[in-house]
Amino acid sequence: MAPPGAASGLSREPSGLAGMMGHMTVVKINAITVPAESGDELARRFAARAGAVDNQDGFEGFELLKPADGRTTWLVVTRWRDDASFEAWLHSPAFGHGHRSAAERSGGAAPGPVGVSSELWSYEVAGGSAG
Repeated sequence: MAPPGAASGLSREPSGLAGMMGHMTVVKINAITVPAESGDELARRFAARAGAVDNQDGFEGFELLKPADGRTTWLVVTRWRDDASFEAWLHSPAFGHGHRSAAERSGGAAPGPVGVSSELWSYEVAGGSAG
C-alpha cells in the first residue's frame, strides 16, 4: 500500500521550502531605475562591494537582477531571517560602510548617484520549490 499522499505526489517528509515552516524568510527588493547607459556602472559598483553584507546576522542571500527586456529598473534582491535582521543591518555602521564607494573609503569624494529613483519592496516567502 502506498504511503499517504503518494498518489498525489505529495510527501509528508519536510524538505526544501516545505521544511522551512516556522522559519519566515523576508525578501527585500530595492528596485533601482537607472538610465540605460548607466546599468553597467551600477553592476560595477555592486561588484566592488560584493560580500559586504554576508556576515550580517540574519542575512540569507543577495542577487542583483539586470533587466533583460528593455526595462531600466534593476532589482537588488536580499533575503533575511526576519524584518528585525534587515532593520538592524539598515541602521548599522556596516550599512553605511558598504554603501560608500572605494573612493570615499580611501578619503576621496563620492561619485554621483547612478540611479534616478528607487523603491523598497518587502515580501514574505509564501511558497515555492527547492528545485
